[in-house]
Amino acid sequence: MKPAPILLFSLLLLVSSCLSPAKLVDMGNYDQAIDVSVQRLTGKKKKKAKLVKSLEIAFEKATRQDMRMAESLEKEGRPENWERINDLHRQIGRRQSKIEPLLPLVDENGYKASFQFVRIEDLERKSRENAAEYFYSRALTLLDQAKKGDKTAARDAYGELQQLDKYYRTYKDRDKLEQEALDLGAVHILIKSENASNSVLPKNFEHELLQFSTGDMETTWRKYYNNPLSRNAFDYIVVVKMVNIGISPEMVKEREYVDYKEIEEGWDYVLDQNGNVMKDSLGNDIKIPKKIFVTANVLEVYQNKVATVSGRVEFIERQSGNVLASENITTDAIFENYASTYKGDRRALSEDTKRRLGNSPRPFPPDEALLMQAASILKPVVKQKIAGNPYLR
Repeated sequence: MKPAPILLFSLLLLVSSCLSPAKLVDMGNYDQAIDVSVQRLTGKKKKKAKLVKSLEIAFEKATRQDMRMAESLEKEGRPENWERINDLHRQIGRRQSKIEPLLPLVDENGYKASFQFVRIEDLERKSRENAAEYFYSRALTLLDQAKKGDKTAARDAYGELQQLDKYYRTYKDRDKLEQEALDLGAVHILIKSENASNSVLPKNFEHELLQFSTGDMETTWRKYYNNPLSRNAFDYIVVVKMVNIGISPEMVKEREYVDYKEIEEGWDYVLDQNGNVMKDSLGNDIKIPKKIFVTANVLEVYQNKVATVSGRVEFIERQSGNVLASENITTDAIFENYASTYKGDRRALSEDTKRRLGNSPRPFPPDEALLMQAASILKPVVKQKIAGNPYLR
């Protein structure tokens, strides 16, 4: 098993902290050498000569390496290099900020270390401006493609505009362009229902089935609607199609059965062979519980009626009319009622029987009520099918 990234990073830090700065310099790990040296020198009155020298060498090598890389990237003349160039300039600035609090740095032998700081502010400003302009220009190009119907380009444009956060809090008309990218990159999905069965559904069935919040389903690039008048055009249509509607007959069953139980009632004395009551060690009469069987005759009336609704959720690309996928859905709305009476000893009754005592037969719900209950049960199933689909992109 490979170590987790965080654990691996922690191990690397631990190993680095155990190595001497001089060794880290030899390995080319200049910034690690700087961090270890700064940590060990900060707050110390006597600055160890080896640490001071290692810091001086590591700083000089790291700065020279970064400056050469930045200059080389700039000479290539490729706009996409400005991001990396700015990263290098910022790295140089951070490194100099670590050293500055220690200056002047004199070791225990009186040697004064020399650190050649780069005037990085102007260089960093220039690379920051150019990097920001690169991402901004990229976004504009992608938005032009997005206006021709390329939603992927719109989403890429949004990503490019997000990169500007690294450089400026506000930049030109970025906010306006981001909203434009969001609008062009989003897919708009209409959810509707259709009765494809040969049965008549209650008037409010569709409203109940689709009356759910879509806010928690939406993402940056997916917008759902359950009202066709919400907008002029949609990218996809999700049709919740009812195919089979079934209502069972109203069923009434009577059942007679006997509950019985062994219980304790009173006690019997324990007698010895002479017929005398036996005593325990304390002189008390020895008694044992007296067990008897009790029974109760139960009459149970059971009522049942079921509405079954089944269908499918179809994901349709609006422009082509192609059905991208179809997922089945089904549910049962069940009415059932138990009503029980008994004759005999109540102590014999089971817990199930006790729960049903006192109930009386109830009127059966109309078909419409059961179908509305089925719509309510189906609602979260439909929502889950739609939210979890991979077809709408």
